[in-house]
Amino acid sequence: MNSSNAQSGFALVGDIGGTNARFALWRGEVLESIQVLACADYPRPEDAVRDYLLRVGEPLAGVRNVCLACAGPVGAGDFRFTNNHWVIRRDAFRAELGLSHLLLVNDFSTMAWAASRLSDEHRVQVRPGRVLDDRARLIIGPGTGLGVGSLMPLPGGGWEVLPCEGGHVDLPVTSERDFAIWQLLREKYGHVSAERVLSGSGLENLYRMSCQLDGVEARCASAAEIGERALAGDAYADAVLEHFFLWLARVAGNAVLTVGALGGVFITGGIVPRFLERFQRSGFSSAFAARGKTSGPYLDQVPVWVMTAEHPGLFGAGVALEQALKNES
Repeated sequence: MNSSNAQSGFALVGDIGGTNARFALWRGEVLESIQVLACADYPRPEDAVRDYLLRVGEPLAGVRNVCLACAGPVGAGDFRFTNNHWVIRRDAFRAELGLSHLLLVNDFSTMAWAASRLSDEHRVQVRPGRVLDDRARLIIGPGTGLGVGSLMPLPGGGWEVLPCEGGHVDLPVTSERDFAIWQLLREKYGHVSAERVLSGSGLENLYRMSCQLDGVEARCASAAEIGERALAGDAYADAVLEHFFLWLARVAGNAVLTVGALGGVFITGGIVPRFLERFQRSGFSSAFAARGKTSGPYLDQVPVWVMTAEHPGLFGAGVALEQALKNES
């Protein structure tokens, strides 16, 4: 692919986790030919890329630019996946596939890149407010873990993504109920991070600890079952889900105060979008800004959206690659 192809936005993008690798073509800011491949079916990531291109009828020679979102901390060297056998050896990968550019980014960072360009059809506003265009945006996503990141606007246009480990901050305690659950979590885990509650396994923790406190029989074995029971009218499961949303409000609000994210908050991940209507009815919006006399007013006008795009990781990988190529031109 020559430079004109790169500027037109044609590239291969991927979003690779421990189990599945999602691939797509990025052309003119649009995702095409999305496919999901099982990592276990391929000895190496190069083999998966070749098979994907064969499946969608795209010759390898036509692809010169690739961006892969990888689950884990991405540095300058080779990348080893934590939960599968793949290793991306940058120089060998680029040479074998004949690439001009290979960009590896953290998988949650692509959520931030996606938030920089989401249209209204791919997001739902759940808290009104005023966007300050020259200030940071916060991205937070309870899913397998709790991802947190921010977007900083650049003076000449574009954005810089600031990845972090904000999911591992201390879990905030603001009520006697919070404290009682925090004590049980500390007995089990020692340090109690926000992720111990705000994730799939965290929702399960919250449910089990709540049942233990209240002397209630635990009827749900998974986060999905807790959510399903809550939506089906189970009052106890619904109360646990509500507590989850309130804790998310506190953690998100704290993160906004830390980075000055007056450009708004974008919620992603596998949990909140699944329960969007219930989330909209929750106490999240009020709890988000229910603070002291200084922090409350600071947060009061910060808007919040839920990202509803079907493949934000792939979309964000395309945006990240596009800006990287633009910066090099």
